[in-house]
Amino acid sequence: MRRRARFAGVAGGCLVLLAVVSVGDAPAQGAPEGARGLAPQALPAGAPGTSGGSPFMGSVPSGLPTAETVRLTLADAVSRGLAHNLASILGRQEVAAAGGARLAALGGLLPTVTGRVAETRQRVNLEAFGFPLPPGSNPIVGPFNVFDARLSLTQSVFDVSAIAAARAGAQAAVAAEASYADVRDAVVVVCANLYLRAVIGGGLIDAVRAQLRTAELLHQRAVSMKAAGVVPGIDVLRAEVQLQVQRQRLIVVENEVAKQKLALARAIGLPLGQPFELADPAPYAALEGKPIGDLLTEAFGRRSDLKSATAQLKAAEAGRQAILGEALPSPRFAADYGDIGNDVSTSKATYAVGLQLRVPLFQGGRVRARLQQADAGLAAERARLEDLRGRIEFEVRTAYMDLVAADERVKVTRREVELSDQQLMQAQDRFTAGVANNLEVVQAQEAVAGATDSYLSSLYAHNLAKLSLARALGVAEEAAGQYLGGLR
Repeated sequence: MRRRARFAGVAGGCLVLLAVVSVGDAPAQGAPEGARGLAPQALPAGAPGTSGGSPFMGSVPSGLPTAETVRLTLADAVSRGLAHNLASILGRQEVAAAGGARLAALGGLLPTVTGRVAETRQRVNLEAFGFPLPPGSNPIVGPFNVFDARLSLTQSVFDVSAIAAARAGAQAAVAAEASYADVRDAVVVVCANLYLRAVIGGGLIDAVRAQLRTAELLHQRAVSMKAAGVVPGIDVLRAEVQLQVQRQRLIVVENEVAKQKLALARAIGLPLGQPFELADPAPYAALEGKPIGDLLTEAFGRRSDLKSATAQLKAAEAGRQAILGEALPSPRFAADYGDIGNDVSTSKATYAVGLQLRVPLFQGGRVRARLQQADAGLAAERARLEDLRGRIEFEVRTAYMDLVAADERVKVTRREVELSDQQLMQAQDRFTAGVANNLEVVQAQEAVAGATDSYLSSLYAHNLAKLSLARALGVAEEAAGQYLGGLR
């Protein structure tokens, strides 16, 4: 069972699909402030991790790297991930294995037909078979030839155990299909998460470069003003320190983004040596709200992991019935037909038809022991299913709360950027006019850097919160673009 992702056009017609991660505001200890928000993030509850050992972070690369730079859209990244990500490939193989197990279980209800052709030369001792012979007679007969060609058929008439085993195999195949659908949703989350992290990182590179250009201009202005005797040398030193800080930030951010792009290529099966650029920007669109009750109803009806758990419970119940059936009588039809004689030319047709009844009388307590194990497994499956229902409600409610908070945060940080830009312009004017030293300018530059980081982080968190809700509802693959576009 395969589904094609559908994307809605947002942010100037770009096709976008994002994943769900939490975004930290604080920079790593010892890292420049401009690198904050770029550390590997943790996926939300119910989504796969992004550790290097996770199959969601691996892939089976396709093709060889070329010198041409590939323009990679978010839709392309997700599509490649669904085709080449290791978790997606393993999920497909699990479905195939479950299908094979279902056919094997179904074989217990189908007839068994075998063919046999034999030609032997025999010498027989009749006394060994209890034939009475006159005294002094030679009991040895032969040698003689025996040719026998025969078809045999056996068919279960009514086998409770085989019927229940086939039903369990069918439910296991349904569970595998649903699990694969859930894996595909998770692959969408992981690949889009990596794409968006790199996009936000690219935006941060642009911001740091702009801050570096501002620092260079301010340093040149401080040098000129010192030469004119307007400002003391300490202002030149402050400007040069700020210039070096911005250069350090740019080095760190560019390195982090390069590694993020490698991680993206690794997850979607792109050769690591293939140069590529990200074609889609990070969008912003307010999501139209739905009542939480409607969201919960949709989640309980759409979540693939819930469907998988329900099918697994039914498979466990059928497996228990199969064990019970092993203690019941089972009638079986058997027949064979063939030719037998001294050779092919003299062989004659023979057949045998019969009805067999298998009645288990004593099995050493094996059925009772296996039934006890099945009861324990069945109770565990019921507990897992109930826990999953509670976890689904928890994920929907927390995703909805995160979305509301993230939307407010984008509005606040956007205003923060506007105010910090105004503060920097005023500080530059005051420094140029000679009514203040460049300490105010340095502080304003730091405020701009912090506000820019906060805005990019909040934009990242907002889009991820929307996809987090889509993931919690079980529609990440098929409706992520609609959620990112605000469901308009």
